[in-house]
Amino acid sequence: MTQNEHTPAHEGPEDGSGGRTSIAPPVVQKIAANATREIPGVHALGGGASRAFGALRERVPGGGTSSTSGVQVEVGQRQAAVDLDLVVDYGVAIVDLTRAVRRNVIDTVERMTGLEVIEVNIAVGDVHLPSPEEESGHGTARVE
Repeated sequence: MTQNEHTPAHEGPEDGSGGRTSIAPPVVQKIAANATREIPGVHALGGGASRAFGALRERVPGGGTSSTSGVQVEVGQRQAAVDLDLVVDYGVAIVDLTRAVRRNVIDTVERMTGLEVIEVNIAVGDVHLPSPEEESGHGTARVE
């Protein structure tokens, strides 16, 4: 899916006030990304390449963050569609996880924007296996 980031979305008539509300696609992307991260078992958004580019972009001054990496949206006047690329934690029931993500994204985007979410497509591209340090609960701390 692609959507011109400069094209305003959701330009429907309001509640009789005579004005219009425009919601840009990056707004919907951020809402969907945050709603996805709220679900336990989602390790990361984006595939390996997009996560690597996002990490690099964060190190470059003025490069911004990759808060919407792994999220594409298509936004019309009254509807939106969302595509997600996920990395899930090992051991999580993927069917249950994707059902919870889909429900949360739909509820959150619709509540915050008033747009009808017609679909949330989810691609699980990887499974995060915990490193030995993560499994033992020691993290990356070192004794000196």
